[in-house]
Amino acid sequence: MIKDDEKLKLEIARELGLLDKIQAGGWKSLSAKETGRIGGIISRKKKSKAV
Repeated sequence: MIKDDEKLKLEIARELGLLDKIQAGGWKSLSAKETGRIGGIISRKKKSKAV
């Protein structure tokens, strides 16, 4: 079973058009910039839910 954080990460990757890249090469295939974008969006979404 996939955790909520993992679902959120995959959802954001899909929105950014990175899901195919992740499925082909795993999370390690992403650049630092791509990973940072995902992390930044996760942070923003978590902050908005907490407020």
